[in-house]
Amino acid sequence: MKEWVYDWGGLNVVLFHAVNANHAAWLDWIMLALTWAGDHNRFPAYLSVLALATWWRFALDPASPPARAWVLALATFSIGYLLDGMLVVGLKDAFDFPRPPSVFPADGLVVVGTPEFRHSLPSGHASFATLVVASLWPMTRSLTGRIALVLFVVLVGLSRPYLGLHFPADVLFGSLTSLLVVVAVRATLTKWMPAARR
Repeated sequence: MKEWVYDWGGLNVVLFHAVNANHAAWLDWIMLALTWAGDHNRFPAYLSVLALATWWRFALDPASPPARAWVLALATFSIGYLLDGMLVVGLKDAFDFPRPPSVFPADGLVVVGTPEFRHSLPSGHASFATLVVASLWPMTRSLTGRIALVLFVVLVGLSRPYLGLHFPADVLFGSLTSLLVVVAVRATLTKWMPAARR
């Protein structure tokens, strides 16, 4: 089962090496910055920006649909963070899959930063990046804004195997779990908040 669900018949390892194989100092710096931006420890910063945007919308017109939509996004992000965090930690402990430095010899991969050896599935960075983007998605109407959000998730996800810290399957499952959490939280909040339905 694991061979097809997680290993993808060997494709998971092939994709890891394809992303991890080629490095440059400037690209290392960019990938480290992306990983930093996708770290769940940035939650207070993202929450502060979202809260300020919500407050500003409310100051303009508290009864307007945009103001209510921003409140819904703020609530979705906050509740989603708690639920997603518990889910990610629970799955990491339950599966306890090895990270790339545990699987390959030191000369078989490039690790940028501090190597980690356990709790590979799912990627917490990919999960948090998806949480941010999925929470903001309904608020982002422009094509440029949505492309930027998609790029953020994709690039944070790519940074993890590039830095030698996760397999592509970890990234994919991290993003999918977070997306499901956001969809469930938003649907529940919309159901129980009459103002959000209007």
